Amino acid sequence: MHVNRNLASALIALSLTTTILLPTDAKAITAEVAKKCNSLMAKEFPPRQAGNPAAGSAKGNAQASRDYFKKCVDNGGSVESSSDKK
Repeated sequence: MHVNRNLASALIALSLTTTILLPTDAKAITAEVAKKCNSLMAKEFPPRQAGNPAAGSAKGNAQASRDYFKKCVDNGGSVESSSDKK
């Protein structure tokens, strides 16, 4: 019983220490950047069927569109589209 209590105390201390030491420097994106990147992503990956998001994209796949959105957010809302690279 005494060992279980010590083990429980050690686990609680470990979880509290882990919570305190986690990095907290993650930055939230602004609504303006998110809206701009969303509109750029919609132009780069148009839907197969207008008004039906479940129909998928006419170009690329879901992973490509997520990567595009992440790249856009990382660059603060500016990304070169493949049509601009001519």
